[in-house]
Amino acid sequence: MQRGPAPQVMVLNPNSKRETGRKAQLANIRAGKEVADLIRTCLGPRAMLKMLIDNMGGILMTNDGHSILREVDINHPAARTIIQLSRAQDEEVGDGTTSVIVLAGEILAVAQPLLERNLHPTIINSAYQRALTDALEFCKTFARPVDVTNEAEMYKIIRTTLSTKFAARWMDQMCRMALQAVLRVAGPQSQCPQAGFAVTRREIDLKRYAKVEKIPGGEIEQCEVLDGVMFSKDIVHPAMRRRIENPRVVLLDSAIEYKKAESATNVILSKEEDFATLLKQEEEEIKAMVDHILAVHPDVVVTEKGLSDLAAHFFVKAGVTAIRRLRKTDNNRIARATGATIVNRTEELKDADVGTGCGLFEVKKIGDEYFTYFVHCREPKACSIILRGASKDVLNEIERNLQDAMYVARNVVLEPRLLPGGGATEMAVATYLGKRAATIQGTSQWPYQAVAQAFEVIPRTLAENCGVNVIRCITQLRAKHHESSEKGELVPWGLDGLTGNIVDMRSQEIWEPMAVKIQTFKSAIESACLLLRIDDIVSGVKKSDKDKSGPSRNDEDMTNPGDE
Repeated sequence: MQRGPAPQVMVLNPNSKRETGRKAQLANIRAGKEVADLIRTCLGPRAMLKMLIDNMGGILMTNDGHSILREVDINHPAARTIIQLSRAQDEEVGDGTTSVIVLAGEILAVAQPLLERNLHPTIINSAYQRALTDALEFCKTFARPVDVTNEAEMYKIIRTTLSTKFAARWMDQMCRMALQAVLRVAGPQSQCPQAGFAVTRREIDLKRYAKVEKIPGGEIEQCEVLDGVMFSKDIVHPAMRRRIENPRVVLLDSAIEYKKAESATNVILSKEEDFATLLKQEEEEIKAMVDHILAVHPDVVVTEKGLSDLAAHFFVKAGVTAIRRLRKTDNNRIARATGATIVNRTEELKDADVGTGCGLFEVKKIGDEYFTYFVHCREPKACSIILRGASKDVLNEIERNLQDAMYVARNVVLEPRLLPGGGATEMAVATYLGKRAATIQGTSQWPYQAVAQAFEVIPRTLAENCGVNVIRCITQLRAKHHESSEKGELVPWGLDGLTGNIVDMRSQEIWEPMAVKIQTFKSAIESACLLLRIDDIVSGVKKSDKDKSGPSRNDEDMTNPGDE
């Protein structure tokens, strides 16, 4: 009996859009290449700027890869995945955001001819992971240690990052500020017994404890890193002192005012004396709270909540300066800088909670605003970075450049090993992987060799941005590395980003933190492997019933229990 063709079954919604197999893989590769081409000209000292204009007419001019990709509106899902690399790179090490995108785009691009030869993505990914492991092992042998206590050597490392930025005009000042901020925020090394063996960790939380304060006006030369903290607040009462040397600081996260009832309360007064009694009770409550604070003999009281006029009156009579409604983050920085402990209840305040590490408390007026300073701290574990400049655009670009410089210094302090810059590391890795590819048997040799070719994209991009003959320059650089490899030497030949000449990076003092390079290689190859494993893209996926219908009645009852 002859059977007819099998009936077609519609599984997906007809309105959904689907790409499968080779078509989906090639679409992801094209998306990665497009994103890489977008910021390829932003790499190196001869980098070009991008001007981005939003819907409201706002303008952003920068060559920072992360800032550019953060502002660009991207629709393709694979391109969004590539852009997330930049964000992860920025959060982890704070530098190399452009390099990781360019390298990831090239690693995807070299996989295209392999897919066209019908090589399975699993084989490609396996070879990519093997190449990544070999590259990381080679980097450990290629790295050199660095003395983090040598300021001159640290300045040379930070200069490598700032040389491609807008702030290069004020190179020495920015290097000094970046290193000062990192060393002031750096905590002591601590043991980690949970690991089961001797491991030392050091906390350097720049986002939380190194606050950048941008004040338009003045000159770039007036930028500085304080040995303490500063924030935009004024004192509560004009009769309070604005300058105190060696102050005793008390920090609170509770209000110094009469506590109102949390629910609606009605008070019925039968005679006029009852109202006076009510006011007297409020005054006695506030007086008791103030007395608890004055018992530890403070000079400055800072609270995150409100402070009543009556409490301010008592503080003025006692000669105590008070500041109210401070941000939680600023209060934490003051605690780190002065050695104070943030207290929740005034009756629990002890003498050990008072901060005595500050050398000077001062309130200054800059422009139209008042700023409070806690400076000259003996052991500040937090700092404020003051940026002055002509306009907000200049200050924003200086801040982005300084953040990169601080993260470079932080990475070197945490991992004191360096790799040569100028594309020398990438070309050395490419040479090493190219030799190892000849020893691999089977079809895995092709993708392994492709990774070696992909690493050459960094020096090739540097040569393109310099305007030199790219083919001749890369050929000479490749020959230099092959020659030194044959002799058993590891000479860091790279490109001078300004002239395009092939030079020894040791003579040019161009080095990059090993942590940045390692993170760049890991992120680029692992994200490429993730995208190459995608063989089906379905758009138009339905939302869940809860998202489509909105919150249910039960949810509304739970979220608003007191509405009815």
